[in-house]
Amino acid sequence: MLKDLSNLTIPEVFLDKIIEHARREYPLECCGILAGKKGKIIRVYSLENIEKSPFSYRVEPEKQFRVFRAIEEDGLELSAIYHSHPYSPPYPSQRDIDLAFYPDSLILIISLMNQQVPEVCAFQIEEGKNEKRAIKISAKEQTKFKKDLSRQSPKENFE
Repeated sequence: MLKDLSNLTIPEVFLDKIIEHARREYPLECCGILAGKKGKIIRVYSLENIEKSPFSYRVEPEKQFRVFRAIEEDGLELSAIYHSHPYSPPYPSQRDIDLAFYPDSLILIISLMNQQVPEVCAFQIEEGKNEKRAIKISAKEQTKFKKDLSRQSPKENFE
């Protein structure tokens, strides 16, 4: 049975950061990890797509391990894995479904089919089944979150 992930909240400033990452990497897919606590995203890890592909992504294993270790050391949870679809809707491809190894986290997909108005959808995937999930966007709290972002050490910039 899928863990209920219907209460995930992402601050608007972090959503903006994810969309900017997708735009910066266009025409390739971007990828990254979102970490949080009690259903609220508090850290974004923008990562490099080592496949350099417009249709798939892969993170260098050592960098992924370092992110997972940082999440654990900070007492956070793996909340979501994100990636972009430069040329297709924000729905999981068969490859996305086949490679979804973390059923207790969401898959966030950013579609850049319309670059002026990106579309973002979240899914929970387990055993080949995917269910669309709502995410809540919290208003910009720039002062609070700038502080969070600035306290990341250079080694936490996994890009």
